[in-house]
Amino acid sequence: MRTVIGGMQWAVFLIASSIAAPIAIAHMFGMDTAETALFIQRTIFVLGIACLIQAFIGHRLPINEGPAGLWWGIFVVYAGMISIAYPTARDALQALQSGMLVSGFLFIILAISGLITKMKNLFTPSVTFTYLMLLTLQLSGTFLKGMVGVDSVGDKIDGLLFLGSFAVLLVTFMTMNNKYSWVSRYSVLLSIGLGWILFLLIGKADSVKLEVGQWISFPDLFVYGKPVWDSGMFITAGFITLLLIANMMASIRVMESLLKQSFSITPPDRMKQGAIASGINHLFAGFFSAIGPVPISGAAGFVGATRMATLKPFITGSVIVVLITLIPSIMSVFAVLPSSVAYAVTFAIFTKMVEMAFRELAAEPKQERAYKVTAVGLMIGVGIMFIPQESMSDLPNALAAVLSNGLIIGTIIAIIIEQFYLWNERRGVE
Repeated sequence: MRTVIGGMQWAVFLIASSIAAPIAIAHMFGMDTAETALFIQRTIFVLGIACLIQAFIGHRLPINEGPAGLWWGIFVVYAGMISIAYPTARDALQALQSGMLVSGFLFIILAISGLITKMKNLFTPSVTFTYLMLLTLQLSGTFLKGMVGVDSVGDKIDGLLFLGSFAVLLVTFMTMNNKYSWVSRYSVLLSIGLGWILFLLIGKADSVKLEVGQWISFPDLFVYGKPVWDSGMFITAGFITLLLIANMMASIRVMESLLKQSFSITPPDRMKQGAIASGINHLFAGFFSAIGPVPISGAAGFVGATRMATLKPFITGSVIVVLITLIPSIMSVFAVLPSSVAYAVTFAIFTKMVEMAFRELAAEPKQERAYKVTAVGLMIGVGIMFIPQESMSDLPNALAAVLSNGLIIGTIIAIIIEQFYLWNERRGVE
């Protein structure tokens, strides 16, 4: 029973933390209600399958897969190219669909070549701290805006929505740190459930409308047509794959650190297998015309909050997610989950990430060097977050998508600076 309830909690967390991306992208591409529902179905279905692939043949860690932020950015860029480089939204989506396939093959090739193993050594405590801090800083604004009902420029803060979100936030903190182990273990499930009820009572949640029609609905393959060759997308996929590898390694590194420090578990090194599984997952994303998945660092905060470090609940939750996506009536229930509730619960979870970041920095033996590395990485990464994306509109698409991402650029800068210091130290010894 504990495994089933834990699995339900994983399923709710996975869906709640992932559903915003396909909804936002569907809106950008002008999809109608039916197309949006199918796009959500395909994306969540791929995420559930991706979790199972990682659990059985990949890194074998309780890390949920989510829509890659980098791919999200590329979707935004390509949505702006409709009627300029692509005649219709379908043509742009067809190119993106093909890009997922290219990325999948590149993942597998790079993993088999051994490059993944060499790159793992770059993620030292200093670099991991920089990555975690940039991640939380980048997302904190999104969480807070979602909690107060601000979606775009000009929106006013919704006071009642804020009070409801704040109440959910308090409930999440209370359940996460409750003296009763069963309460802390299922804190996410309890918080989302209680928050949903609260938002229904204050009139800030839509009523559930069950879909009638098909009981079972399987996602379609190649929704936007057969794969096409797009040289621009090929280059973009190459850049994105390299950065997603770095993202994947950081997420695995964070979970490994948590398991060692909090659970005395030393997992085997399966970085190469994780990269191959990520390649397979991207192939699935291409087949089902969905968003490319990536291991989510926030899973470490979830595991730290719920104290569920084993794979059984994670696998159970992934199976539940896959089954849910095949039943339209259940998907329609999750589609009306108040986003502010999801943002409030996720905000609390990500506070664990900040705690982990400082523990990582404390583990660095050479503190002086670590301060210099993280200072530059954080300043550049955060600075980029304040540069409007429109100011990079004249750059090539792939370059604009990368340079506008403070998380990736800040982490890369930290890696370069630390490797420079290490090179100098080795040269001094010689």
